[in-house]
Order: sequence, then structure tokens, then C-alpha cells
Amino acid sequence: MQKSTAAILGLFIFLGLGLFGYLLSTAALTVKGMERVVTVKGLAEREVTADKAIWPIKFEEAGNDLGTLYTTVERKSAAVTAFLKAHGFSEGEITVSPPSIVDRQAQNYGNSANIAFRYTAATVVTVYTERIDAVRQSMKEIVNLGKDGIALSGQNYEHRTQFLYTGLNSLKPSMIEEATKNARVVAEKFAKDSASRLGKIKTARQGQFSITDRDSSTPYIKKVRVVSTVSYYLSD
Repeated sequence: MQKSTAAILGLFIFLGLGLFGYLLSTAALTVKGMERVVTVKGLAEREVTADKAIWPIKFEEAGNDLGTLYTTVERKSAAVTAFLKAHGFSEGEITVSPPSIVDRQAQNYGNSANIAFRYTAATVVTVYTERIDAVRQSMKEIVNLGKDGIALSGQNYEHRTQFLYTGLNSLKPSMIEEATKNARVVAEKFAKDSASRLGKIKTARQGQFSITDRDSSTPYIKKVRVVSTVSYYLSD
């Protein structure tokens, strides 16, 4: 009797282990099938006009009398400011930096007699505005300040005109939606070509937004770009 009971118990254990193994293998096959994925990228781009401008206007003066030099710098700073106001810029959009004075004689290690002017002064008048068209037009006409004896310095990296776009947050939702839709179009094409069906999204990663000049000739026109990376499940 005990042997018969043990045999029956062993049979049930055997059948149970067999069933468990079958279920485990079936589950493994299902998981393996679910792991078939395709990863695609979707692009969205916009062209926008800058909504902020930073326009530094730098000029330099030289002289041997420090007091006279300061007076000249103040007069020419006032002339630049007057030019800007005549072109519609307000007091709040214009900033005049204090002049930066360099004593060339104190810095010279050679013969100071060769220095024509002991002092040099550099001043920057900066416009910060949302009036992009006014900046562009004024930049064309600022050469007229030369008639007043104001020699403007060329733009370098530190004092270059910058056109900025600050409305990115308003574009993000629609651009992310467009990038995701474009990614799905690519994924559907892949699924069709591979005789598969496109399933649910496995993972989605939004790329970083970038804002660049459309080209070097029109820095006030910006190109906004984002790339989304999406992985979809595939099934037969």
C-alpha cells in the first residue's frame, strides 16, 4: 500500500514538473517573441525669426591728456546714443559701459618715446531689444557715425551682434508630437517591408532641442530641431 501511494505521488510530481517545464518554455517563447523590436528616429524642424537682439557698438579713442580723453569719450557715447534714439530705441534698451582706459606708457617695456598716444579708451554702447527689424536697419546706417568722427571697431567674438530666439517652450509640444509621428511612419514602413506588424512602444527618448542660425547671411532666422528615438515591438 505504501509503495502504491509513493508511486502515485511520484507520478503526480513527474507530471507536475513536466507541466511546469512546458509552461516555462511557452512563456520563454512568448517573451522572446515580444523582444522583437525596431528602433527608429523621427525628426521635426521649424524656421523661426529671432525675438531678441543684443547689439554691442564699440569704439576706441586715444590721447595724451586723460581729462580730454574722458571728455571725448563722453561726447561720442552721447552721439551714439542719440543715433540709436533717432532710430526708435528707448532709453531702457540702451546701455553705455564705462570707458576702459589703458596707459600704454605704463605697459611699455621699450622706448616710450615711440608711443604716439599714451592713453587709449574703449567704450561699448549696447542695445538689448525685441525690435529685430530696427536693429537690422540701424546696422546698415550706423556707418554714418563716421561723419561725426566716431571710428567704430569691428565685431569680434566678445562684441558681436547676437540674435536670440526665446520662444522654444511654445514650440516643444507640437514638435515632439511631429517627431514621434514621423518616427512611427518610418517604423510602419520597416514593419511592412519585413512582413511584420507594428506593436506598442517599448521605449521612447526625446532628443535635445537645438537652435542654430539658418545660415551665416541671415543670423536672425533660426532653425529649431529635435530628434526623437522610439522603439516599437514587432510581431508576425
